[in-house]
Amino acid sequence: MEFYGLVGEKLSHSLSPEIHKRIFEQLNIDGGYKLFEIPKEDIGNLGHALKLLKIKGVNVTIPYKKIVMEDLDVISEEAKKIGAVNTILNKDNKLYGYNSDYYGFGSMLDINNIKLKDKVATVLGNGGAAKAIITYLLDKGIKSLYLVTRNKENSENINSKVKLIDYEDLKKIGGDILINTTPIGMYPKIGVSPVSKEVIENYKTLVDIVYNPGMTEFLKIGETLGKDICGGLYMLVGQGVKSQEIWQDIKIDSSVLKNIYEELEKQFK
Repeated sequence: MEFYGLVGEKLSHSLSPEIHKRIFEQLNIDGGYKLFEIPKEDIGNLGHALKLLKIKGVNVTIPYKKIVMEDLDVISEEAKKIGAVNTILNKDNKLYGYNSDYYGFGSMLDINNIKLKDKVATVLGNGGAAKAIITYLLDKGIKSLYLVTRNKENSENINSKVKLIDYEDLKKIGGDILINTTPIGMYPKIGVSPVSKEVIENYKTLVDIVYNPGMTEFLKIGETLGKDICGGLYMLVGQGVKSQEIWQDIKIDSSVLKNIYEELEKQFK
């Protein structure tokens, strides 16, 4: 049996073990996936521990997606551009870093037939997930991209192609796709939206990376207004499947992703 896991600070509510258990079952992989809660003062020992214990791969979540890059031997192009790693492969005693959030977001758009080329998109929030999403949007030919933050003066590490605006500016613009990367509306603080109905009216498609609940207040408002809507569970499962593709060095059929998504979706109705 080969071992994998999730590295973070507080992990008790993570869905990752369930997702990877289902992938192992569907692909007949003899693997185990554990939660590794590591205090900040010990995270510098991660690389040595992975090699010593021969753990084949780990996912990395907040607050360690950036600091773990210091321990890696090779970093993928998308992870370099994003400035964060959330998937590590231990192969031939070398550590390789990737960002599977980038691919998970792409999977979510593909399954919902959301096209990016020559479109105008607006991203709400400037956290780690937003950076992966912004990189994906730019790579796939988005025509114009706005990033909404509460402090637009803080433009550190923002791509020059991105227009930084605040929530007052947002009221004056519109576009094709509005993407929520903030935790607003996530369980248990449900029933709130990061933006008003008036803002949502100015977009054709709404994407929310929150997956619990499956139908956030943000998406409910959009559905009422006749917008195309897309929730975050597919991204979560998609990034897990991409991690396994990296660890197993295989291409996983899209039916595996679809099956796991449909099984988990029942939990977040």
